Amino acid sequence: MGIPPEPILSVSVGLFTILALVLILPFKFKVIEENLEAFFFLMGILAITISNVWSYEIVKDALKAPISIGGLPIGIFQVVLIAGLTIYFFNKQIYKALFKLLNRLGFTFFTFIFVFVLGLISSLISVIVTAVILAEIIAALPLKREKKIELTVLTCFSVGMGAALTPVGEPLSTIAVSNLRGPPYYAGFLFLFRMLGIYIIPGIFILALFTSYRMKKLKFGNINEIPEYTETLRRVIIRAFRVYLFVAALIFLGHGLSPLVFWYFSKVPPEVLYWINMISAVLDNATLTAAEIGPALTYFQIKSALLALLISGGILIPGNIPNIVAAGRLRISSKEWAKIGFPVGVTIMLIYFIILLLERVCFGF
Repeated sequence: MGIPPEPILSVSVGLFTILALVLILPFKFKVIEENLEAFFFLMGILAITISNVWSYEIVKDALKAPISIGGLPIGIFQVVLIAGLTIYFFNKQIYKALFKLLNRLGFTFFTFIFVFVLGLISSLISVIVTAVILAEIIAALPLKREKKIELTVLTCFSVGMGAALTPVGEPLSTIAVSNLRGPPYYAGFLFLFRMLGIYIIPGIFILALFTSYRMKKLKFGNINEIPEYTETLRRVIIRAFRVYLFVAALIFLGHGLSPLVFWYFSKVPPEVLYWINMISAVLDNATLTAAEIGPALTYFQIKSALLALLISGGILIPGNIPNIVAAGRLRISSKEWAKIGFPVGVTIMLIYFIILLLERVCFGF
């Protein structure tokens, strides 16, 4: 069934309640935090039921999305599983090469290169592959847990932003280009790069500088001893299935909450929508992109909405694929992620908001 043109009070109340629950409960109850995938899956099912938007296509999309990206016979499930198995069987060789590079560059410069390069290449090798690489590298680094978490969150911001520069980077960029392929924008492969590159690339560079600054006080000499690999084969396989469930859950939740986007969010001014798009921290930003981005919007509206979706995706674990992969691999809790992700994300959003506001005032967009 389609979404009714006018808001239905009971549906609106139910969906806003679900949105509040997914924002609050993971921070309040440990059992939910430890079973985040199942919780989001349940909330997604409930949201779709309240919205009454059940369809074969939605179920098919939820089942297929974790195993197929852009029609290709590979998705986040296979990438996480294959990469996990590769690290499991060849961890000594991989760790040896990693620490050789780390010893040569020094940790501060290594951190800068790590954050900056992963942020840029995510738009070329896909956010999924990049997410697995960053999670495994950080897992191997000889850092205290709090520093590993900080490095992970900051790098995920970089990767999540950079992945949008081409249609192959992540679903958000694929959908945005698809929705804008016709008049008046005739979006092609480099459309998002031309629109967002001037904002995203300097942002990634500054994130890399900031991250390396945060890590510069960490002092250790050459690392010659390869750390012990502690993952079990069972956990490697289970992690891949948990990622599958999480992605499917976000598809259900995104479709289930779509009436809120249609009835309320899509009708607000771009300055307000920019901040409302912080809900991308808990929702699939590809679904929000599909609902919000279209040829009827101005160039400035599209740019503002996409930047907000990309930045806010790093605030909480469900906001982006790299977050989900890295948090699962490093066993980062929702509270641990939000402690860094929220202040960093809000700060970045505020900086870009000021830039966009000045741009609009100066150039009359």
